[in-house]
Amino acid sequence: MGVPGSGAAKRIVLETLGWVLLLAGVAAIFLPGPGLLGIFAGLALLSQQYDWAERRVEPIRLRALRGAAEGVETWPRIFLSVCGALLLAACGVLWILKPPAPSWWTLAESLWLPGGMWTGITQIASGAIAIALIVYSYRRFHGRPEAVAELSREIEKSSDEAPVS
Repeated sequence: MGVPGSGAAKRIVLETLGWVLLLAGVAAIFLPGPGLLGIFAGLALLSQQYDWAERRVEPIRLRALRGAAEGVETWPRIFLSVCGALLLAACGVLWILKPPAPSWWTLAESLWLPGGMWTGITQIASGAIAIALIVYSYRRFHGRPEAVAELSREIEKSSDEAPVS
């Protein structure tokens, strides 16, 4: 027999984590980071409690996979994606080291690399996640037209099943 109240505690923790991931994913669309992945993860957790989230999980998953497949279609896209991820991680290192503001910086010193160490850590983590996602996408989709065709069929099937509002 379980601990009394543990089901409610687990639900609260998962729901809170779902909202945090969803909001972080939305923010990461505009900031550096894997936005669709965060939105998908948040919706997947929230879908256990909310019907509205359950209806949105599959379209977001398919959109994220489509973006992953398109991101590794050509070598220039792969190269630019890897460079962007490495640049993001390098910026994180810069934020952690926080060198003094350069002479060309005309704003207040406090506005130079704001956020401190934790901003740098999240940038490095986002860069590492991006590299992992590029590797995953490359292995799953690059040079595999059958995988891309299967994804296209899933997207088409999903759009055919979508309710008309």
